[in-house]
Amino acid sequence: MFRIQKSAARWLSKSVSMSKWIGSRSFYSNICRIAVPIVVQNAISNFVNLLDNIMVGQTGTDPMNGVSVVNQLLFVFNLFVWGALSGASIFTAQYYGKGDTKGVRDTFRAKILMVVCVLVASGFALIIFGKDLISLFLHQTDGIGNAEATLAFGLDYLSIMLVGLVPLSIAMAYSNTLRGTGDTRLPMIAGVVSVFVNLVLNYVLIFGHFGAPAMGVSGAAVATVAARFVEAFIIIIYTHTHKERCTFIVGAYKSLKIPAPLLKQILIKGTPLALNEALWSLGLTFLTQCYSLRGLSVVAALNITSTISNLFNVVFFALGESISIIAGQLLGARKMEEAKDTVRKTLFMSVTVCVVIGGIMASLSSVFPSIYNTEQQVKDLASKFILVCSAMMPFCACMHGCYFTIRTGGRTMITFLFDSCSLWILAVPMAFCLSHFTGLNIVMIYLLVQCVDIFKAVLGVVLVKSGIWIQNIVEK
Repeated sequence: MFRIQKSAARWLSKSVSMSKWIGSRSFYSNICRIAVPIVVQNAISNFVNLLDNIMVGQTGTDPMNGVSVVNQLLFVFNLFVWGALSGASIFTAQYYGKGDTKGVRDTFRAKILMVVCVLVASGFALIIFGKDLISLFLHQTDGIGNAEATLAFGLDYLSIMLVGLVPLSIAMAYSNTLRGTGDTRLPMIAGVVSVFVNLVLNYVLIFGHFGAPAMGVSGAAVATVAARFVEAFIIIIYTHTHKERCTFIVGAYKSLKIPAPLLKQILIKGTPLALNEALWSLGLTFLTQCYSLRGLSVVAALNITSTISNLFNVVFFALGESISIIAGQLLGARKMEEAKDTVRKTLFMSVTVCVVIGGIMASLSSVFPSIYNTEQQVKDLASKFILVCSAMMPFCACMHGCYFTIRTGGRTMITFLFDSCSLWILAVPMAFCLSHFTGLNIVMIYLLVQCVDIFKAVLGVVLVKSGIWIQNIVEK
């Protein structure tokens, strides 16, 4: 009898322990309701980017490198816009959880003003300094590629892509607000339509099918810009014609006035986030520039690697964003324990899933590079870089989820220190010193720099477990 009781107690203890990390069917249903549309949109988008990358890659290494470098610069712009929106998006989710439509509307107005400011400043910077910025990545030290040709292709691509920054920025402001209210379906539909437009136009304009001129990288840029206008039109038109669902848009443009206390809080919370995304994206760009000192073959291999890894990373990106939406709404409704439980179980789910996805990515590490029309040296490097990324994926999933958790409660200064400062204090100096002052193989340098994410993942878990992020920031 005693043994039976002891076994039952052990089973019960194990069940309680597992229930701490594994949610109910309704929990996963709610997570999937938010995350799946984001996964679908980003997966299709990144898959089309992969096809786009392969199509450009078929025209040669120089065009592929030119597009890759420009996209690295535009990546900084995208994250700067996303960072500018992040401060207001914290309030959007909590206002929506509180049931305050006016508060959501005010945050939307703030987002529109912010993206316009970022758009104007970034546009001028890219126009004036575009050539110099592209040239920073062009080091012809390995006998592969031509720096002058790569620069010419990059400038052609950039001159057209600048036009697409306008619809991209506006669409991000709308999508960010819709997701904050739990509507991830519309951005998904718009994104899916957009990427298919991009894919078709890429096929037609890059290679000159159906009587169109073969425009190469310029054709890829025209296709991308057209797709971004399509996405923006779908989101904007739907939002304004479905006011019963998108209640925040009612009267949104009657005035751009934002309550001074809210604007002040958005700036206080949002400035560290905007700086964080700017510094983080600049940090990643600086890492690429350090790696590029080892030759244009490294630039090409990194381009292939980032395109492939982005396709596999959509799961933990979506789950991280789901944390910010669901936990943010729970904090706004003052359901603190539910928010903690949601974060813990979603983090566990994200890391577990990414162990499996990382294994799949590793098994395909030599398959993807072989698709590209480039030198064997580039393919070999890309295969090794992909293996590194696959091994680091569970740590990245943990780190990303912790970032969104800390941000959800408005602890933006901690977010800034956790994300950007660790990058610039640890990863950037390491990459700079290893690439400039050692003869280490580029794959070993890449691996050592990526291992910084292990430290960030551990630190993130400590911060989340402390509960420092748990606060309601919309109470009046």
